[in-house]
Amino acid sequence: MAKRKGAKENKPVRHKMHVKTGDTVQVISGADKGKVGEIVRSLPEKSQVIIKGVNVKTKHVKPKEEGESGRIVTLEFPIHSSNVMHYSTKQNVASRICYTFNQEGKKVRMLKKTGEIIDK
Repeated sequence: MAKRKGAKENKPVRHKMHVKTGDTVQVISGADKGKVGEIVRSLPEKSQVIIKGVNVKTKHVKPKEEGESGRIVTLEFPIHSSNVMHYSTKQNVASRICYTFNQEGKKVRMLKKTGEIIDK
């Protein structure tokens, strides 16, 4: 397909997400509803997150070299960020977050139900 002269390429859109890598979250909908895990990786282009131990699927991998045998690998696949909610491990409750300022004037994330500060 011919390209128009001076046309711009589409850039991937980065969506703002309420979760970050390292946050402890609980799945609130889907097949893994109720599971708790830590975010291993976030994909802001698709608004998805990969959570340790959640949405695990098995994948059959072909042998790449001669003499090598095929294998079965278990992988964690991404789920949409709207299907997770922050989780307090101290009080075992899921909560929304709000933004507030600490004593030094730095903006931090806080759990609404417990008042627990998420950011270090």
